[in-house]
Amino acid sequence: MKKSCPHLFSLPLLAVLLTACSSVASQNLGFGEQFRPPTLRAVTVDEEVMAKWSRSCALCHITGEAGAPVVGDTAEWQRRLQQGEEAIINNVVEGLNSMPPLGYCMACEVSDFRAMVAYMAGLNQ
Repeated sequence: MKKSCPHLFSLPLLAVLLTACSSVASQNLGFGEQFRPPTLRAVTVDEEVMAKWSRSCALCHITGEAGAPVVGDTAEWQRRLQQGEEAIINNVVEGLNSMPPLGYCMACEVSDFRAMVAYMAGLNQ
């Protein structure tokens, strides 16, 4: 009788996941950059970023699920933006409250997160 080795199939998957995680963790998050006040920071959100947003962020940010700030609620987003861009991006990358690390978007770059936050806060052009 042949013995199966299910763990052999999980090793390549684990390697891929660890590689993906290490590439996100090693990104320069731009924390040394000076924060620009929300009224001055405008971003154009392209179709690729909107597709990522639709697959990940929209799940909670359209309805306000689990206390997530709703898209277009400028008062709530302005309150959050007062913490500074560094704090917001850090919360996205590390997770906050019910939002998991990277906000369910494992394929997103830090620039994507900045564009998504600008979109949800109503700062995009």
